[in-house]
Amino acid sequence: MLNQVMGAASASRIVGCGPWRPGAARGLELASPGNDQAAAFGLELASADGVAPGALLCCVPTPPAVICVGLNYRKHAAEAGLPEPAFPVVFYKNPSVVIGPGDDIVIPTVASDPHEVDYECELAVVIGSRPVRNVSKADALDYVLGYTAANDVSARRWQGPKGGTQWSRSKSFDTFCPLGPALLLAHSDVDPDNLAIATRLNGVTVQESNTADMIFDVSSIVSFLSQSTTLLPGTVILTGTPEGVGFTREPPVFLKPGDVVEVELEGVGILSNSVVEEGEDGPPKQVWSHSLNKLVDP
Repeated sequence: MLNQVMGAASASRIVGCGPWRPGAARGLELASPGNDQAAAFGLELASADGVAPGALLCCVPTPPAVICVGLNYRKHAAEAGLPEPAFPVVFYKNPSVVIGPGDDIVIPTVASDPHEVDYECELAVVIGSRPVRNVSKADALDYVLGYTAANDVSARRWQGPKGGTQWSRSKSFDTFCPLGPALLLAHSDVDPDNLAIATRLNGVTVQESNTADMIFDVSSIVSFLSQSTTLLPGTVILTGTPEGVGFTREPPVFLKPGDVVEVELEGVGILSNSVVEEGEDGPPKQVWSHSLNKLVDP
């Protein structure tokens, strides 16, 4: 696990996410907050203006867990007609759902009739080299490696009453968690609770907000999730989505083959993914390469 996390500590505040090379240093060991050694994984440093998504792989290719917080933006709770929660609403995504910039989001056969797959831009938090357990809110950010953009793709047919209100199932289909295109290091001068975030669908802005609208801030979320629970190094935490999701629109807007979804996070750049449909033979006609963390032709 440690030798597959795409992060690097350096004097720069942002690190490009690129392919792991055998024999490279272990990312989490070098990428701990305060460590200025520059070249875990031999990754190229990127500017804060963004990174070309087509040339990159995923920042965290094989997280031990993907933990999600739902209904964490005030305006999103309002648009959904739900009260603000008293505690973080927690659910999980299968870690195998993670893909990188430029990879395809695949609409699964079991969620394609009708198409009810939705987009959700989110701030993703990556836990650093030390396991976290029972950490206070005051110390929580000391355990964070960095931040990146995420798209919490969701099959509403399974999340809603028609599918038994199964949040984890609706969000755990293959390819349903794009991450990237870079890792914004936690030891830089970044305030994760004040970052602009947006989603564009085929060039049209459909979500536009700021993490300042979150009900529970990042330190509160990390502290809450660590209560009597160990968060392993490389754990990814999705912190919720703002208003503007497709199912709340009139008429509803859902992803369809040929769409391009862009999630932009201030200081990180643009995470771009195209949408395709699952073929009749099952999953995409490619195989998963754990060494490259991407789908490749067999």
